[in-house]
Amino acid sequence: MRIKNIALIGLLPIMLFSCAGSKKLKALQSKYDSLNNSYSTLQNDLKNCNGKTADLSRDKSNCDAQVAALNKQIAFLKDNNTQALKQLEDMSVISSSQAQSIRKSLDNLGAKDAYIESLQSALSHKDSLNMALVNNLKGAIGNLNDQDINIKVEKGVVYVDISDKLLFASGKYNVAQRAQEVLGKVATVLKAQPHIEFMVEGHTDNVPYRHGDLLDNWDLSVKRATAVVRILQNKYGLEPAKMAAAGRSEYLPVADNATTDGRALNRRTRIVILPQLDQFFKLLEHK
Repeated sequence: MRIKNIALIGLLPIMLFSCAGSKKLKALQSKYDSLNNSYSTLQNDLKNCNGKTADLSRDKSNCDAQVAALNKQIAFLKDNNTQALKQLEDMSVISSSQAQSIRKSLDNLGAKDAYIESLQSALSHKDSLNMALVNNLKGAIGNLNDQDINIKVEKGVVYVDISDKLLFASGKYNVAQRAQEVLGKVATVLKAQPHIEFMVEGHTDNVPYRHGDLLDNWDLSVKRATAVVRILQNKYGLEPAKMAAAGRSEYLPVADNATTDGRALNRRTRIVILPQLDQFFKLLEHK
């Protein structure tokens, strides 16, 4: 028994050493496996990087080729431009008649620019005159209801719209007394501008009309226009050669004839200040 115990005591260190060595071996094996996995991952990453590097290298080569081609085109264009400029400078490769034609074309361009500037100046001057005329008309008429009279500029033309409610009784063409006073204020402004020509237009709604000597809306619109013209001539002394009378009937409405308000707006008399085209014709005659 004593011998057996002594043997066990002698084997104990060996057993302990064996257990410790097994644990250390397992730890080393685990570390080896981890490093091996990391190595495999790095190998895969390296392959991917190599692939991307190859793609970038190809892209760079393509870009370098395109840049080289563009540089060649730029050099070619610069060379051609230099030659063209040199040819134009010394006029050595074109005939004298061609050179003269080029100079004449350049002179014509300058003349056309001056002509355009003169037209623009004339238009600007005309616009200024129109605005002054509008302001004078509004100042002369005063605070009359905007629904009864409207003064405006459209596309370089001055319009004075007067409602038939102010000018005429329903279905009549005799100008009311109060309206004659308004026409007198308009006439004062127009008379102060003797170069101005204008047209008086009669407009109606689309309701069929026939009464007495009036056959239809055409007749009514013309009669109303001539009634206004006669007052401007006979009562306020405007030169008849500067005026024209026209009937537009129902065919140039400014509102919907389907409503009462729309028909009321369409029944109107319009004074159109005619543009002075002779100024532009004179400009054209000198070109």
